[in-house]
Amino acid sequence: MKHSISRREALQTLLSLMGISLSLSSFIQNTKEEGFRIGACDWSINQINSPESATVAAQLGLDGVQVNLGNLANNMHLRDPKIQKEYLTNFKKNGIKFSGLAIGELNNIPYKNDDRTDQWVSDAIDVAKILGVKTILLAFFGNNDLKNDEAGTQVVIEKLKKVMPKAEQNGITLGIESWLSAKEHLYIINEVKSPNLKVYYDVANANHMGYDIYREIRELGKQKMICEFHAKENDFLLGSGRIDFREVKNCMNEIGYKGWIQMEGAVPIGKTMFDSYVENRKFMKSLFQG
Repeated sequence: MKHSISRREALQTLLSLMGISLSLSSFIQNTKEEGFRIGACDWSINQINSPESATVAAQLGLDGVQVNLGNLANNMHLRDPKIQKEYLTNFKKNGIKFSGLAIGELNNIPYKNDDRTDQWVSDAIDVAKILGVKTILLAFFGNNDLKNDEAGTQVVIEKLKKVMPKAEQNGITLGIESWLSAKEHLYIINEVKSPNLKVYYDVANANHMGYDIYREIRELGKQKMICEFHAKENDFLLGSGRIDFREVKNCMNEIGYKGWIQMEGAVPIGKTMFDSYVENRKFMKSLFQG
């Protein structure tokens, strides 16, 4: 009687013959984590500052959630061990990874001229270690915009010089997300002189500013200056708007980027967040994980 073996059995046999002591499940998990992983910002799935973001992410079929450190009203609550435990418990329960940490409140309380933010950025490094996150997004929009602000830019450079040694010691990368061009980002990074300071590249923001995003990704990426990506559209589903995500993937392949891609925005007018993100997830997983 013929016996046909499954792919699972064949892989187990191959690993055994090669003397590899990895379990099949860990092999598959490690393989997945070496490639693209799809997350979403907690503020984009209507769960900002909430551990329930993991529940919604699981319902949407995501790999992870980029969580926000908090806001002024809750005293940047992820610094509180009790809040951390709530997040850790719910993320583990739902099988969702922490795909990133962001300090969105910098848009309102600017890093460039409010000294309270110095402690927030320093503490965020400690929080990132606890959550197992490698990248912290520093937001530079609204009140924290650096575009055409030479004085503000110089203040930020000096602040980053002070905090980057802590980031380096803890293996954490700080990512600048802003309206700046690739050249302007590189000026800040070269002045700070830390390998753990990089660009958090948002394709929609760069497109909105009129930058050639595909050239910028290649330019920054070949210098290893991009730490992570936001996959975003304004008022369009991902894959249906202004950004050619297939070309974005080509760029990522060229620069050797593998890691988290965080979905943001991309909810058309008149369409619900949940329905939009079901479609966004299908598109992204098909393109980047298919």
